[in-house]
Amino acid sequence: MTTAIIHHPIYEKHDTGLGHPETAKRYRVVMDALQGDEKLWTALKEITPEKASQGLVQAAHTKEHFKRVEGAFANGLERLDADTVVSMKSFDAAMLAAGGAVAAVDAVMQGEAKNAFVAARPPGHHATAESAMGFCLFNNVAVAARYAQNKYKEIERVAIIDWDVHHGNGTQGIFYTDPSVFFFSMHQYPWYPGTGSRGETGHGKGIGSTLNVPVKAFTKAKDQTSAFEAALEEMLSKIKPDMIFISAGFDAHIDDPLGQLQLEDRDFSAWTKTVMQLADDACGGRLVSCLEGGYNLETLGDTVRTHVKALSE
Repeated sequence: MTTAIIHHPIYEKHDTGLGHPETAKRYRVVMDALQGDEKLWTALKEITPEKASQGLVQAAHTKEHFKRVEGAFANGLERLDADTVVSMKSFDAAMLAAGGAVAAVDAVMQGEAKNAFVAARPPGHHATAESAMGFCLFNNVAVAARYAQNKYKEIERVAIIDWDVHHGNGTQGIFYTDPSVFFFSMHQYPWYPGTGSRGETGHGKGIGSTLNVPVKAFTKAKDQTSAFEAALEEMLSKIKPDMIFISAGFDAHIDDPLGQLQLEDRDFSAWTKTVMQLADDACGGRLVSCLEGGYNLETLGDTVRTHVKALSE
């Protein structure tokens, strides 16, 4: 089986305006890099997703939040928060971004692919159950995790690994009281959005199912890798997942303008292979990766290509 690549041209139609770091060009450089590697591209299974249904989105978000995003542009809103811009095609793009993550679950669960990468825009991991935030409208990984649990009886426990330079506060919040979803985030701290301390471990029945590994700015890649591998071992001591998701932000790259960490392409490749081995051991290789951050247009394409190449090996 091969690796699925899930993408849709509408991901490029979510217009955030001049000067916004989460630009439509991010999608273009990612797809150009993947399609420009002929050997890799021909080995991938290309999937065009459909929109997620309102019901699937509302498994992770409130009805009020869904309605606000759906009606934002028509109601004259240009921003859902200080950073989160909406335009004419933003709602459709967000529904197809969530739909892309759902399609990735289906591709893996139905045996069409061994794993999958979703080249989605807008990203998702800052979107909380109640609100858009930090460039994110709907939480793509959270929608897909809930979908996997609700659709496939063999998926009871899910692990979400978030290596974006920013803490995935939205994903953490959605599952904070849920012991069936383990959320692990490694991120620069203190940094936007200010959450993700070691002390945030879950609440109620969910205590112990959140693991935050905050790292200081300019931490060396080898030290971060050691902490990442130790955290994965800690995660596995607490949950044996039936499926694994990666919130694959690439803004921890040494050349990214929105972060101050020092990872390079070879580190993301190594981390990808580590998680793949974990997935092989724990859950038959079931692994879905969704694009989150990554804002250097000069490096992002190659970094994502490196990640997808590792997934396909």
